[in-house]
Amino acid sequence: MRQELDSSAPAPGQATSASGLLGQAAPLSLAALLTLSACGERMSDLILPGGIPASTDLHQASTLPPDSVRTVARRDYGWRLIYHPGRAPANAEQGAARALCGLERRPVARIEHLPRLDPLADPGARIIDITCA
Repeated sequence: MRQELDSSAPAPGQATSASGLLGQAAPLSLAALLTLSACGERMSDLILPGGIPASTDLHQASTLPPDSVRTVARRDYGWRLIYHPGRAPANAEQGAARALCGLERRPVARIEHLPRLDPLADPGARIIDITCA
């Protein structure tokens, strides 16, 4: 019984040509590229209320020094900001409110101070709600 040999496969002990290696490496390279690109940082097409892209760095947008800002969050009524006033410049609340409402191209309507429910959780931090007009 005679076995037929595949003409594209090298015979045992025969060297593989460079074009054969490239033909096998191309699909692997493509698979590696797709895998690596899937692991990267993705741009979001989500939009927060007010028309702000979800990929916006809200901590930086608040214009407060990075070590003073704890949380910046978009809410239905406007913004909630938790920050350390001792690490922020004078008029920090007004500046942050103007900057955050400015993302929506709206003026500031009100800044409301909220009591801390657990003052020991982040000593010295202040919570404010910013309502845009």
